[in-house]
Amino acid sequence: MLSKDTHLPGTRAVPTYRWALMLVTSLFFLWGLSYGLLDVLNKHFQEVLHVSKAQSGLLQSAYFGAYFLIALPAGLLMDRHGYKAGILLGLCLYATGALLFMPAAAAASFPFFLFALFVIACGLGCLETAANPYATVLGEPQGAERRLNLAQSFNGLGQFFGPLIGGAMFFSAGSTPASDMSSLQTTYVVIAVLVLLVALLIARTPLPDLRAQEQALQPTAGKGLWQHREFVGGVITQFFYVAAQVGVGAFFINYVTEHWAQMGNQQAAYLLSIAMLAFMFGRFFSTWLMGRVSAQKLLLIYALINIALCGLVVIGLEGISVIALIAVFFFMSIMFPTLFAMGVKNLGPHTKRGSSFMIMAIVGGALMPYLMGKVADNSTVALAYLLPMGCFVIVAVYARSRLRHP
Repeated sequence: MLSKDTHLPGTRAVPTYRWALMLVTSLFFLWGLSYGLLDVLNKHFQEVLHVSKAQSGLLQSAYFGAYFLIALPAGLLMDRHGYKAGILLGLCLYATGALLFMPAAAAASFPFFLFALFVIACGLGCLETAANPYATVLGEPQGAERRLNLAQSFNGLGQFFGPLIGGAMFFSAGSTPASDMSSLQTTYVVIAVLVLLVALLIARTPLPDLRAQEQALQPTAGKGLWQHREFVGGVITQFFYVAAQVGVGAFFINYVTEHWAQMGNQQAAYLLSIAMLAFMFGRFFSTWLMGRVSAQKLLLIYALINIALCGLVVIGLEGISVIALIAVFFFMSIMFPTLFAMGVKNLGPHTKRGSSFMIMAIVGGALMPYLMGKVADNSTVALAYLLPMGCFVIVAVYARSRLRHP
């Protein structure tokens, strides 16, 4: 059923949902772009602001810690005012945080940058809390995993452009710290303008309000949120998966420069773009593959492959281990959206609150880079990849359990 504010008869439901899904998909690109830049900033601040690997890991801590704090309030806001309110709030916070890079760069202050990233991530937490479940309910329930994977494919496109932009702007040959900060300011002002334009477009566009439709989806009426075993397992697994994804990317540039001869920071940043391209292609290809292989089975296969690839990364073979690390991105591609869709599927009226907890689980990404940084500072970057490897084991266990109890 369409919201009354669409002013369209029931026969126009599919086109309306398609346009709504297109707008929501643009949001996935925007937060993918922000995340793609984050891993470049990690290495950039190590050099320009002279922070350690563990300290640079605090970028991810501020970024993903914000998700933990904002997700539940965002879910409550959307329960009262709908998905559109959550999306607009998220875009405004995103633009505000991007503009805060101006004074942070002028002061060359690492704590100020942490605050700016925290504000950006508060906005992204709102967007993810709204857009992920919105994509799953904009159509038939049986297509939820594929629909969310398709939308998340454009998140991968944003993550591809992020390192490409960051490598060109922050690691230019012969650049000085001052010019680097100027490039940083320019990059984030352009992002702020783009985000505000998208916010204006969404504000002026009627979107279907699916709260009444969600209330009607109660196949397990009377069942509390935490009584859904697939949801509880999904939250726990999402925590460890996001920890793995963020950790794998956070020290990618460090790893490449240490395990590929003659590879500098800029070249490594471009290689990170290739890894993100593999991530994006993995989502498009795997979305197609899900029409032939169940999402649970594909998740299990990909998790087992990544366990083996991380083993190669830990060994640290020249060149070969770098290729293995890039391949990890391909097989991570479907994990977040598939876990999310599996976790919130059939929650009915609990969907928004369940989504909030799934987004709160992203806090795993706040912890892993600091822990990996500690290991890297005291041992090697290669050894630090044992931690993501353990996380993929947990993903495999959850996928196996959902195969047994779909």
